[in-house]
Amino acid sequence: MPGPLQLIATSPMGLEAVVARELKELGYEDTMVENGRVNFTGDLIDICRCNLWLRTSDRVLIKMGEFSALTFDELFEGTKALPWQDWIPAHGEFPVEGRSHKSQLSSVPACQGIVKKAIVEKLKESYRTEWFEENGPRYVIEINLLNDKALLTLDTTGPALHKRGYRKHATEAPLKETMAAAMILLSRWNQNPSRPFYDPCCGSGTLPIEAALIGWNIAPGLRRSFNSEAWPVLPEELWQQAREEAFDAVKDDIPLSIAGSDIDPKAIEIANAAAKSAGLGKEITFQTIPAVQIQPEGEYGCLITNPPYGERIGEEKEVRKLISQLGRVAAGLPTWSFFALTPTKQFEHDFHRKADKRRKLYNGRIECQYLQFLGPLPPRH
Repeated sequence: MPGPLQLIATSPMGLEAVVARELKELGYEDTMVENGRVNFTGDLIDICRCNLWLRTSDRVLIKMGEFSALTFDELFEGTKALPWQDWIPAHGEFPVEGRSHKSQLSSVPACQGIVKKAIVEKLKESYRTEWFEENGPRYVIEINLLNDKALLTLDTTGPALHKRGYRKHATEAPLKETMAAAMILLSRWNQNPSRPFYDPCCGSGTLPIEAALIGWNIAPGLRRSFNSEAWPVLPEELWQQAREEAFDAVKDDIPLSIAGSDIDPKAIEIANAAAKSAGLGKEITFQTIPAVQIQPEGEYGCLITNPPYGERIGEEKEVRKLISQLGRVAAGLPTWSFFALTPTKQFEHDFHRKADKRRKLYNGRIECQYLQFLGPLPPRH
């Protein structure tokens, strides 16, 4: 295998800086941020480590090549010139996915067909065969055309990284695990995870579970598998090494004070099952209770929540009433900090307080503000 690999951690819109910070904390110094992705270099073991550890990224891709492609001929020749045989074995399954934006080659199905054909031709030369069964490990290839530049990548992840493996069921309009992790990391609660943590609209428990994973430094990918685990080029020992490192890094001696509540008993049932499945059933307290009645315990805590959206679940009037109730709860917790992800323009008005910080984030396709109402920091001991 040739020298260092060009790797890409893809990012939900607006979270690129968070993904880049995660990579830096994992020891990758040469990050370069672009729209929707963070580029960095690594070796084979880094494919394993990043899939196991990245909390806010969607996938880890190998950058196979990038070149100008104004015609189908250029796309074919540019694709065929890349070293596909270094990765894909003779029996590998290699579907091609595609996207095109502001490019002459605008027909995505045609581009996918050309790329597939070019890779087949390359593999024919390498394996001296005319026919590929495609019944082995899966290698998802993406052709991404932007401004007439073709970027070809190989997906090492498989199902996106937000699928941690602990959730069997979800409530209506659930928060993605990657977004929940980003909200927690942006709150900086993780710098002192023994601080109390509370989510009064916890739904299926995503925010409290992600907080517990972060608090105990548990790699989010430990309970799932990845497409590249089946690749002959990535020896089993590398995965074993990366998993052992992750198990050794767990800090389960940190006392956690994490709780969540919701008005919907069915949601709490799902949340309890997911926490148990994540191995955190005893660390998180869930209860069925309306937001107006919550009494978070402790000082200097963080209340982090994704309240229902008017256009999503509750009616607007109900949502505004809920926000007002949360504002009253906040007024009674002077040492706490509050964080809310919301598309509601009048949130601060209803919460009876101006946000200290705000950040534009997208929950799925919904444009939201991540509002931060900062309380005092805990005293240094």
